[in-house]
Amino acid sequence: MNQRNTRRIDVLAFANVQLLDVAGPLQAFASANELACARGDAPPYLPRVVAAGDGGTVSTSAGLGLVVHPLPGEGEPSDTLIVAGGWGVYEASRDPVLVAWVRQQASLARRVASVCTGAFLLAAAGLLDERRAVTHWTRCAELSERYPAVRVEPDPIFIRDGDVWTSAGVTAGIDLALALIEDDLGRALALDVARHLVVFLKRPGGQAQFSAALSLQKAGDRFGELHAWIVENLSADLSLGALATRAGMSERSFVRHYHAQTGLTPARSIEQLRLEAARRLLGDTALPVKRIAARCGFGSEETMRRGFLRALGVTPQAYRERFASLS
Repeated sequence: MNQRNTRRIDVLAFANVQLLDVAGPLQAFASANELACARGDAPPYLPRVVAAGDGGTVSTSAGLGLVVHPLPGEGEPSDTLIVAGGWGVYEASRDPVLVAWVRQQASLARRVASVCTGAFLLAAAGLLDERRAVTHWTRCAELSERYPAVRVEPDPIFIRDGDVWTSAGVTAGIDLALALIEDDLGRALALDVARHLVVFLKRPGGQAQFSAALSLQKAGDRFGELHAWIVENLSADLSLGALATRAGMSERSFVRHYHAQTGLTPARSIEQLRLEAARRLLGDTALPVKRIAARCGFGSEETMRRGFLRALGVTPQAYRERFASLS
């Protein structure tokens, strides 16, 4: 395990950490070790869970304790530092000693990553400033509001911006770990690990299929009536001027207040609502893709296809094949 090519993976935990944020990536790296050893190779990873204090255990939000190692010092640099998420991340982000340690250890590591709301701790350490990042979809608006220097993107399963990686909620930590393994050891081994875990190497879609309308409502009710009208009129004129008029504002005022309220541009919200409606029709009906594109206001099948690829990484037809509920 002390061979030169063994990479030390430190997963940072804390009280009330999300169990799967820790266990998911750990198992992916452990499986990579098992598969490498089965081929007669040295294990490529030395994964461990670390936490503030003298070691022992930390409690997870699921009630299961995790055995942890003390935080490594400057003489023990991590190859990869992964910060887990969970409800305890807020208290962890207010601990100046822990935040300083994350900042210092990240400066020594080859790369740093977060799972789910672990992005809040990276942001508190200043590691996400002016970088693209993602977190659990229910916390994207909050991350953007708390740390405006972070370029939060709500859709991807994970994002790589230079040597900083962030991932979406919970099981997305496995997607992240598989991507890290692929970056280190190549696609073939990463695919073998994915098969071993019975998961996708690259999941066909973006974050969990959440409700765009519900997420916009959670951002506040100021534009609730407007959102409800948009959902019922996706093929209508939804230009900026038309929306501003319906909201009773000038275009400039509408854009400013809308972004402040939702964290999104009007165009981005409309795209999310159209994509959600299209996903529902693809999954629940046998309507042709062309008719779905027209009904949802995309204008053309090709425009909808580009929207799906950009937001979900999959074509409408591939989405239907994967998620359709029709027999």
